[in-house]
Amino acid sequence: MEAYTIKVEESQPATGDRPSAGPVYRCIYAKDGLLDPPSGIESPWEFFSGSVKRYPQNQMLGRREVSDGQVGQYVWQTYEEVYNKAIKIGSAMRGRGVNPGDRCGIYGINCPEWVTAMEACISQGICYVPLYDTLGANAVEFIINHAEISTVFVQENKIQSMLVCLPRCVAHLKTIISFGKVADAQKQEAEQVGVSCFSWEDFLSSVNSNCKLPQVRKDDICTIMYTSGTTGDPKGVILTNRVVVTQVINTEQLILETDNVVTEEDTYFSFLPLAHIFDQIIENYCIYKGASIGYWQGDVRCLIEDIQQLKPTLFCGVPRVYDRIYTGVKQKISAGGLLSRKLFQIAYEHKLSNLKRGVRQDMASPFFDRLVFNKIKQVLGGRVRMMLSGAAPLPKHVEEFLRVTSCSVLIQGYGLTESCAGCFTSIANVYSMVGTVGIPVMTIETRLESVPDMGYDALSPTPRGEICLRGQTLFSGYHKRPDLTDEVFIDGWFHTGDIGELQPDGAMKIIDRKKNIFKLSQGEYIAVENIEIAYSQCPLITSIWVYGNSFESFLVGVAVPEKQALENWAAANHLTGNFVELCKHPKSRKYILEELNNTGRQLQLRGFEMLKAIHLEPIPFDMERDLITPTFKLKRPQLLKYYKDRIDELYQEAKEKKA
Repeated sequence: MEAYTIKVEESQPATGDRPSAGPVYRCIYAKDGLLDPPSGIESPWEFFSGSVKRYPQNQMLGRREVSDGQVGQYVWQTYEEVYNKAIKIGSAMRGRGVNPGDRCGIYGINCPEWVTAMEACISQGICYVPLYDTLGANAVEFIINHAEISTVFVQENKIQSMLVCLPRCVAHLKTIISFGKVADAQKQEAEQVGVSCFSWEDFLSSVNSNCKLPQVRKDDICTIMYTSGTTGDPKGVILTNRVVVTQVINTEQLILETDNVVTEEDTYFSFLPLAHIFDQIIENYCIYKGASIGYWQGDVRCLIEDIQQLKPTLFCGVPRVYDRIYTGVKQKISAGGLLSRKLFQIAYEHKLSNLKRGVRQDMASPFFDRLVFNKIKQVLGGRVRMMLSGAAPLPKHVEEFLRVTSCSVLIQGYGLTESCAGCFTSIANVYSMVGTVGIPVMTIETRLESVPDMGYDALSPTPRGEICLRGQTLFSGYHKRPDLTDEVFIDGWFHTGDIGELQPDGAMKIIDRKKNIFKLSQGEYIAVENIEIAYSQCPLITSIWVYGNSFESFLVGVAVPEKQALENWAAANHLTGNFVELCKHPKSRKYILEELNNTGRQLQLRGFEMLKAIHLEPIPFDMERDLITPTFKLKRPQLLKYYKDRIDELYQEAKEKKA
């Protein structure tokens, strides 16, 4: 098996209170040294201004036009048009006393104004701070005060929620600029507490002359990104210009080594939150290459329709989105006739065997790509050539299916806000990396550190342990929290909190989370994420949260059923009622519990990992109830609080059944 990493330091035995650590590795593409930031590029502003010079008339930012409530075609602004707006907005901010190094918030869903405001900040050396569109008023208020934000750009329909927390934010906040219009009543309400409120157009035209751009340096702070955090207050991750620029160049170099780089001909579909580093790095990369970025409408129900209208060539998703595509396509296939199902199976196995032999995706089966898989390609508009997945591990069966059927390269990566997005990435066209997050990127060195409490040994024949990082694309610390910074940086290594297993070819597999572990009363450790990934393969549910109380010997769970599947089963079994009533019905709960445990047994879950009782939840876990993060990760403490009474009932019920 070919190795894609090289060892640069030996392992270390345990000493005193420090656990043992495995060897230090680097990817083969950085064998002579980690990738340095390029000279002559001090900040991401040079990426943008360079593309404005090269491709002034290229389509840069696009959104769908809405007239009389009807959604139409994509309408575009060119690189030159966006540049002129960014310069004006930057000058207007300076005119209102915002200086280089000051902090400016951006609050709203992905749209052209978001990126224009970001570029305006970068041009003036102003640190921009994304405010999560989905974090709710308390977190927005916390971030504005904690980061001492003086100016904030706000999506039009978020101004009202902004005004609610305004009286508690006036220590620093002086200016609000809407992405669109602003009502007179809203202006007056803001002015009562001493804050000026502008529409986008008014702010753009409030400047007489463009001010001279300041000298911006690599080590100036580019952005402070607050991580949603599944517990406690959000943490402000400090990222410098150097780190952002290096990560963009790293993205280019890795694709250059392994596939076709992005060009000004490419189109990227933007729907993952810009308040996350993953989407920001990709958009910065697209801007650097002169590509076009089209935004979604902001409604998940119209996602596929937006994609089919835009016809992107690049697509970034999180596992939950890919899982939806997978489920939709699988349902269509099983609804087809016997002949078409048989043909699909033959095509699938033929192409899969070629991919496993190392044939490139585009060469593995051009015939079946045209005959069978082209229909699946059309789901994403028909032009996608590269798909990226991040934010959580992509289930192996979904990854394999999409690699075979999407007619596109699929690259899975792993990263954190603290590593400025990707720190590991699978390599395009290397099939053996399915089920892993690939190898360290060209800016990072990695090692595993043993976690004795959890039984993970970095020095065993199959090395397992906490993933630790050092290198060129790590954050500079948590804003105003040196205590938290010192907790995660030990001996120069950043401790990610994720447990990895090193594969023979040098790729990393994420197998656990250091904190998402609990012990059942009989002493068995439960790695809950792995169990949820297994149960998620049951076609009857769309999501599941598994819980184990350390005073009990078994697990219970809350699952959101697949509406159509449950209704079909109910009709076949003469159960009546709407979806909410079906979720409460004892027969539905018994049926789904049995099917979940069948799936668990097929995937070789152990006896104590089986579910003894289940609650069926008709409403998907959502951000409104604070049950998931913006990247759809489960917020376990919040789920427990929300379902506390139900969980107690499930335990009671299971024990009565046993008795």
